[in-house]
Amino acid sequence: MSLLELFCHVDEFCQRFEPQWQHQFLAAGNRRRQRRGQLSTSEILTIVIHFHQTHYRDFKAYYCQYVLAHLRAEVPQLVSYQRFVELIPTIVVPLCAYLSACFGTCTGISFIDSTALAVCHNRCRKQHNIFAGFAQRGKTSLDWFYGFKLHIVVNDRGELIGVQLTPGNTDDRKPVPALAQRLYGKLFGDKGYLCQALFRHLLTERGLQLITHRKRNMAK
Repeated sequence: MSLLELFCHVDEFCQRFEPQWQHQFLAAGNRRRQRRGQLSTSEILTIVIHFHQTHYRDFKAYYCQYVLAHLRAEVPQLVSYQRFVELIPTIVVPLCAYLSACFGTCTGISFIDSTALAVCHNRCRKQHNIFAGFAQRGKTSLDWFYGFKLHIVVNDRGELIGVQLTPGNTDDRKPVPALAQRLYGKLFGDKGYLCQALFRHLLTERGLQLITHRKRNMAK
C-alpha cells in the first residue's frame, strides 16, 4: 500500500470514527473542548503507521530524514519532531480502533504465536523506569528479555484476527481463551501452547480444535 493509499484508508476511517469518539468523550462528562491542532488525526496516524512500512528502525531518523525532508508538500502543517512525539499519545485510541477495523475474519483455519518486545537490554532492566510496573522479565526459546509479549492470531490468508499485549513473563497459553472467543475450526500453534486442559477447554466450550506439535519427551 502506497503512502497515498494508506492516508485515504485512514482518513475514511477517521471520518466515521471521530464523530462517535467525540460523542462518547462528551457523554463521559468531559466538557473540555478538544481543539483541532495543526495536524489532523488522519495525518498523525498515517505517519505513525507508515514508519513501520519503511526501512527505518528509529522513529526520530524516519521523521527527521524522511517526513520533514520529503513530505512537506503533502503535509504543509508539519510540526517539529519534539512536538510530534508529544502528539502521539493523543492518537492511541484511534490507532487501536483502526487496528480493530482492519481485522480479518475467521476462516476456520487460524494460527497463533507470540513474539518478545524488549524495551531495553536485559542487563539494564533494573535501571529502566519507563515501563516500571508493566514490563517484566521473560524468556523465549533463544534468551531472556525484559519487556512485553505480543500475542497474535492470523487466518490462513495472513489477515490479523486477534492481538493481545501482555507482560514478558506471561505464559503463552494464558491469553488463548480470550483470543479464541470468535474462532472456530482449527487453531494451530507451536509447542508452547501444548496443554491438555487448554485443549479440552477450547474443544468443549467453543468446538475449537487446538493443534500443536508433541514434545520429544512425551509418551506416545
